[in-house]
Amino acid sequence: MCLEFLVSWSGLTGGGIITVRISTKGGYGIRAMYELAMAHGLGPVPLKVVAERQAISENYLEQLMGTLRRSGLVEGIRGAKGGYKLALPPEEIRVGDVIRALEGPISPVSCVDQDGSSDCDRHAMCPTRDLWERLRDSMTEVLDSTTLADLCRQAPGEQSLAKSGEPSHIQ
Repeated sequence: MCLEFLVSWSGLTGGGIITVRISTKGGYGIRAMYELAMAHGLGPVPLKVVAERQAISENYLEQLMGTLRRSGLVEGIRGAKGGYKLALPPEEIRVGDVIRALEGPISPVSCVDQDGSSDCDRHAMCPTRDLWERLRDSMTEVLDSTTLADLCRQAPGEQSLAKSGEPSHIQ
């Protein structure tokens, strides 16, 4: 899964297309959170189940879940019937929250990061700053207006873990 935002422009430089990508970390994180959302209310989901259903390395998922746990988006449960579960209902977790937790500010270029970390000395006279700000705002709008519950409703032909025959402790 690769989330891409494409921007085309034309002008004195001849125009072109810019591709802004969400990294594998962000894409895998969204897929893992989707699995937890589909199992919301059924108990913790073992990482092995998420890894198998989404074809993601279990070791890589463990790293992502650590970051998401520290961000307050998931809870880890230890023990034989342990795993991970959402810390909040899927309706309260925005895709933008997950992306920011895993990747930092949502921004096509660092000079328009909303966290104010930019050190660009050309911002006052930059001819493309407005373009980057509008792109950032559009990306943020899409990601922050989409919740995990929305992804679950929009998923084509997916079934929840409760209907898929997964281990009984998550049903």
